[in-house]
Amino acid sequence: MSDLTKQLIHEMYSRLLHLNEQRLDTELHLFLKQATVDQITFIPKNMTAIHVIDCIGDNEPINNTAIAKRMNLSKANITKISVKLLDEGLIKRFQLNDNKKEIYFRLTSKGKHVYELHKKLHKRKEQQFYQFLDSFSATEQEVILKFLQKLTTRIAEEQIETT
Repeated sequence: MSDLTKQLIHEMYSRLLHLNEQRLDTELHLFLKQATVDQITFIPKNMTAIHVIDCIGDNEPINNTAIAKRMNLSKANITKISVKLLDEGLIKRFQLNDNKKEIYFRLTSKGKHVYELHKKLHKRKEQQFYQFLDSFSATEQEVILKFLQKLTTRIAEEQIETT
C-alpha cells in the first residue's frame, strides 16, 4: 500500500470521527423532535442518559455495576446519571427479596416511552445501514468487518493504556 493511500485512509478516518461527533448532536435533535411528535413529554437532554435507559430496558432488573460494565462507563458516572433519571421519574429503584443490599433499576411507564422511541429510531437507522452495506459485495463486506474489528480492538487497547 502506498503512503498516499495510507494518508487518504487516515484523512477519511479523521473525517469519519468528526462526522460521528456531529451525528450524535443530530441524533439527539431528531430524537427530541420525534418525542414531540409522539407526545412524549420529557426526554433526557443527552444521549448517554438515553442509552442508560436503553440498557436498563434491555436488561431489567439491572444494577449500577452491570450497567457500567455493559456500557463501558464508570460506576460513578452511572450513579450520577441514574440519580437524574430517578429524579425525572424515568426509572425506579428497588431491592430483590433475597438481596436487600443491592439496588436494582426498572423503567417506569414514562421511561418505557423513551425506551420504545429509542428502539424505533435505532431500528430505522439499522435498516438504513444494512441498505448501505448491500451496496458492497460479500467479499468487500468481509474486509470491512475485519477492518472494523481490528480498529475497535486497537482503540479499546489504547483506551486501556491511557487510563
